[in-house]
Amino acid sequence: MSEDQPLPVELDHCVVHVRDFTVSNAFYAAVLGAQVLPRGAGFVYRFKDRQLNLHGPGLDPKPVARVPVAPGNSDLCFRWDGPIEDALAHLARHGVAPELGPVARFGALGPGLSVYFRDPDGSLLEFISYARAP
Repeated sequence: MSEDQPLPVELDHCVVHVRDFTVSNAFYAAVLGAQVLPRGAGFVYRFKDRQLNLHGPGLDPKPVARVPVAPGNSDLCFRWDGPIEDALAHLARHGVAPELGPVARFGALGPGLSVYFRDPDGSLLEFISYARAP
């Protein structure tokens, strides 16, 4: 590869830690549209070709995770394909209160509008919409 070419790298997965698989599985499936897949003693949440690996009850992420992520310590953004008002209505239908938004943010695709909310463990989640960028 030449130094002028980008590396063949894409984000594959991230990790979140949950306290209760049943509660988190229901939340991530309903609110984020995750496909919940059992993996060993735990689960993964699949979003098309991206994935969240879960650390939770009964799993020990060591030795790879030197300091395992704690429940509520994650901060993740998900792309919302449509107007941010639709994301707000979706959250309301599921009883999820927004913490902030809509607010202008700059994401992977440039300027967008975001709304912030929390998962059952307190991790900060964000929907960003590029439909009507500021």
